[in-house]
Amino acid sequence: MKVRWSMNKVEINISNVSKKFKAVSALDNVSMRFETGKLYGIIGPAGAGKTTLFRLMLRLMQPAAGNIEYRADGRVISFSDFSENIAYMPQSQSLYADLSINEHLDFFKKLYGIGDSEYAQKKQELVHLARLEKFLHRPAGHLSGGMYKKLGLMCALLRSPRVMLLDEPTNGVDPISRREFWGLLHESLAQGILVIMTTAYMDEAERCSEVVLMEEGRVLASGEPRDLLTRYGCSNFDEFFLKRGGEK
Repeated sequence: MKVRWSMNKVEINISNVSKKFKAVSALDNVSMRFETGKLYGIIGPAGAGKTTLFRLMLRLMQPAAGNIEYRADGRVISFSDFSENIAYMPQSQSLYADLSINEHLDFFKKLYGIGDSEYAQKKQELVHLARLEKFLHRPAGHLSGGMYKKLGLMCALLRSPRVMLLDEPTNGVDPISRREFWGLLHESLAQGILVIMTTAYMDEAERCSEVVLMEEGRVLASGEPRDLLTRYGCSNFDEFFLKRGGEK
């Protein structure tokens, strides 16, 4: 019999995790902690290990060393119990090019088993927040990059997850759509969702509740953005990584 857990507060604890691909060390003794109601940014350039970390958190692969622990209201629970509350938005395109926005939302309604009245309310809220009311019949393959990413986020939010993992969700998106996408993220926070996103955009670090700065599979620093900048004497995170590069 499957145990039903309360999910008012969720946590993910990553302890001393390492992962290698042949001779390449993708993650090297990485530790970090995430909890409900915060937006975490995992910040770093390509090759930092961000996507590998997400794949380990989703149990798509296993670490070579270390442990990833999932908690619900203070209790350690299995990933199989925890996973029903996770929504994942991969970096690569994952929507159906020939399906419209309406058809995507209807598809995920059936996939998640959402009731008609709940779906109607949720859909109206998400479409309004994403400002996509005029494009409901447009196929995903004909959407702009920004609208495509917002549709992906809407599909993830439709199931009312407790945790969202977003892998470089604003990559290749124009500045206006990025701003609107961030509006959707902060709306998610207001609902008490744990949001973890990866990004190579340094300016997005300061919009997060907390950040983890990574490079070449290692954690360089973590904490609240302004505190980190003050601690390392930097005016922004571009400067932080430039200083780190100069120290090598």
